[in-house]
Amino acid sequence: MTTTYYAEETRPRRRRGRRVLITLLVMLIVIAGILFAGDRVAANFAEKKIADQVSQEVAAQKVQSAPPEVSVGGFPFLTQVLAGNYKEISIVMRDVKGDVDGNAVNLPRLDVVARDVAASLDTLRSGQGDVIAKTVDGTGTITYESVTALIDQPGLKLSEREGKLVASAPIEVLGQRFTVNGAAELAVEGRQIKIKLKDATADGLPAVPLAQQVVANFIQRISISVDVPALPFNMELKKVDATTEGLAVTATAKDVPLNG
Repeated sequence: MTTTYYAEETRPRRRRGRRVLITLLVMLIVIAGILFAGDRVAANFAEKKIADQVSQEVAAQKVQSAPPEVSVGGFPFLTQVLAGNYKEISIVMRDVKGDVDGNAVNLPRLDVVARDVAASLDTLRSGQGDVIAKTVDGTGTITYESVTALIDQPGLKLSEREGKLVASAPIEVLGQRFTVNGAAELAVEGRQIKIKLKDATADGLPAVPLAQQVVANFIQRISISVDVPALPFNMELKKVDATTEGLAVTATAKDVPLNG
């Protein structure tokens, strides 16, 4: 009888323990849901406010582009909003346009990443005060179409081969047509991309002075400096590489006000 009485007493206790555990789990899930919803509200608030500030700054700098798309990185967002410090803010600018001697120089997309951004809650609410990023890095690509438009060479084609910029174009020597090919070196100087064609050859080209002069003229025309459109946030060019899509540029700046 004692054993039976003990078993009957423990069953209700176990059921009560399970009910308490299930209740706690449900409460934790509800609390987690509330915190997540609050976190998303904070993220949406910060993204909208910072996007407005960035849009105004881009417009003030007279950078021609579509409205910037802003997203705040890092988790949780709520603590970042309350602290007024954001780990990473991504800014996507599409259709960035510039003009060089009447020719359009386009960056279809410019990706900007601002890190360690100080933006107090009062600043975001009122729109008054500074939004400062410790570092800003940008990457974009200038299309080959934009570059060839700056060069006086009919039929010119630019492309990438094994990480290098290569150029090819038809030329005419003594009534015959040949295709001349060459590889170029790339460098950055201020707001300019330097393109320097190192050598050029054409299969079957006759070894006569006229032919050599045509090739020399080709090398000279391809070796140019390309002005990059004014970049937002006073970013400075640091690097340029040849890619399949065009000339990929990297720019950077430090201690940058995102809202002027």
